[in-house]
Amino acid sequence: MARIEGVDLPRNKRIDIALGYLYGIGRKNAVDVLAKAQVDGSIRTQDLADTDIARIRDVLQREYRVEGELRKEVAMNIKRLIDLGTYRGSRHKRGLPVRGQRTHTNARTRKGPRRAVAKKK
Repeated sequence: MARIEGVDLPRNKRIDIALGYLYGIGRKNAVDVLAKAQVDGSIRTQDLADTDIARIRDVLQREYRVEGELRKEVAMNIKRLIDLGTYRGSRHKRGLPVRGQRTHTNARTRKGPRRAVAKKK
């Protein structure tokens, strides 16, 4: 089982797909990492040699921020916006959409389930 950056990669998927399970690595970055590590992307994760895994791990540690380090950086960026008192920071703090989306309708993912308002008698 390939374990990279503390994440167990799925055994029966192609390695270019399996690298997407790492936070911060998408399809494009996965292909780039495999090219730099000189590993064929069509090989299944379970069929990788230990040397291939070591080369992939080396490229990721050298050139990419992934998993905990990236999560920490994103959290610090959001905390900085909140501390500065920016509009974006206030939206993060209140749990509302940050990038200008409408909230009169929609935005249920950020706002959570609807809450009933009591009617006047």
